[in-house]
Amino acid sequence: MRNQVSTALEAVDKRWSIKLMLGLSTAVLLTGFLDLKPATALPDLAETEALPTQPRLLEPLQTEAPEAFIQEDYLLGVGDYLRVDVFNIPDYSGEFRVLSGGVLNLPVAGPVAVEGLSIQQAATQVEQQLMQYVRRPYVTLSVLKTRPLQIAIAGEVNRPGTYRLGIDDDADATSPELPTLTQVIELAGGITQSADIRQIQVQRRLPPGNLSALRGQRSSQTVAINLWDLLQAGDLEEDLRLQDGDRILIPTATALNPDEIAELATASFSPDQISVNVVGEVEAPGSIVVPPNTPLNQAILAAGGFNNRARRGTVNLVRLNPNGTVSQRAIEIDFTQGINDEMNPPLRPNDTVIVQRSGLARISDTVGTVLSPVRDAFGILRLFGL
Repeated sequence: MRNQVSTALEAVDKRWSIKLMLGLSTAVLLTGFLDLKPATALPDLAETEALPTQPRLLEPLQTEAPEAFIQEDYLLGVGDYLRVDVFNIPDYSGEFRVLSGGVLNLPVAGPVAVEGLSIQQAATQVEQQLMQYVRRPYVTLSVLKTRPLQIAIAGEVNRPGTYRLGIDDDADATSPELPTLTQVIELAGGITQSADIRQIQVQRRLPPGNLSALRGQRSSQTVAINLWDLLQAGDLEEDLRLQDGDRILIPTATALNPDEIAELATASFSPDQISVNVVGEVEAPGSIVVPPNTPLNQAILAAGGFNNRARRGTVNLVRLNPNGTVSQRAIEIDFTQGINDEMNPPLRPNDTVIVQRSGLARISDTVGTVLSPVRDAFGILRLFGL
């Protein structure tokens, strides 16, 4: 009996040992699979760091901002109306005007000097000012409305003077379209026939803060322009985009050959038409409108040509010079001649061509003047039946 009891107890112990081992194995496997960690006690509040007394710097999200198409040619100035966007911080963004003194008065950042800077340079300037309050700010600056540009033009144009220009409102807000040199020449009535377009000069003020201006070396720079390269090779770099305060000087050409004169007449920056006068013995005397650089022979034909009383050998050309003097010269007419300064010169605005009477017409007019009283007397006698 005792042996049977011992055997039964040993069997029970083995069963419980197996169950215990299986339970421990399962617990170990679950712990490894779930990566369970023992709980840690919360730190005592007294052991934590003290809260900072200064306000935390705002930090925008580091996501990619949309690309802005910036035109580097445009320099900001007093009167420009701008939109400043601080990425992800709308409270710091808004619309602002460049005030007297060339500054933007921004919230939090305060006044920021932007006069004479490009759009991208001004955005960088605002970013640097905001670094005191925003960690790694990203600023986008766009022009909502530009100030008028004041540009002066002198020399061989039909209407020299100072012009106040607006910028194209249809252009992209971040890329205002500045007027080009040829556009301003067109606005000034186009070039004259004496213009030397190979040696045009554009004088430009250096922006505030420029190193040369700070050193007192000079306050402007001069850009030499050759518009012949634009006409003959299509070099768009010669059609300079102008800035506020630019001054343009178009000198007088010493000599132009007929081919150059004809090519200049078809240029976009030449006037479309000019007014000249053809008077005297032509079929339709008076003022006529012709293309620029129209030769003398063509103007006579545009006035209907000579009538039967005209002296066909020579005509007189009367010209008002730029210095206020008047010149007159006789020109022999030969309709077989091409354009040349001696016998078929190109006409300038307000030139006057005088076609004289022929010798026979002059004699006829003289005889008519002498006989006019006699004819009048015979008329009176016939009135009384004598």
